[in-house]
Amino acid sequence: MSDLIVIAFDDQSAGFELRAELGRLQKDYLLEMEDIVVVTRDDNGAVKLHQSVNLTAVGAAGGGMWGALIGLLFLNPLLGAALGAGAGALSGALTDAGINDNFMKEVGQTLKPGGSAVFFLSRKITADKVLERLGAFRARGRVLQSSLSTTDEAAWKALFERAQAASSEAPVDPITQSM
Repeated sequence: MSDLIVIAFDDQSAGFELRAELGRLQKDYLLEMEDIVVVTRDDNGAVKLHQSVNLTAVGAAGGGMWGALIGLLFLNPLLGAALGAGAGALSGALTDAGINDNFMKEVGQTLKPGGSAVFFLSRKITADKVLERLGAFRARGRVLQSSLSTTDEAAWKALFERAQAASSEAPVDPITQSM
């Protein structure tokens, strides 16, 4: 079963930095991701999805290859490649693999202008080692949503979020406390 984790930041660069670090962790076999997307909200409030794989381009390339091969059979490989690329691009654009785009856009509307969120779907994760390697992101963001266990989610929140208890308590007056 896959786990979804959504981490929001007040700036856009932190989202892209986290995506790059998670990619390095995957190369080190510490996690296995199905999908990762950075969602940004610009200063005008427009939400943009930055997918890790452009399915339209992949579809066009694959369709173009198959179209050229089929076109060879009918002695017109250029027409076959063009038709295949068009069909492949259309197929790729209509495909929604991984995390639901509408869900990401809805969450993106809740971000502060200029903010970002990283959505990642993980099949397997070595949580203790991953959290240790993500230390550079300590207290820089907040966990918006996850499908992790309560214990694991608390560990992610402890890393990304600032301590809430210290800010929610009333300030202590040192003069009255010493009396």
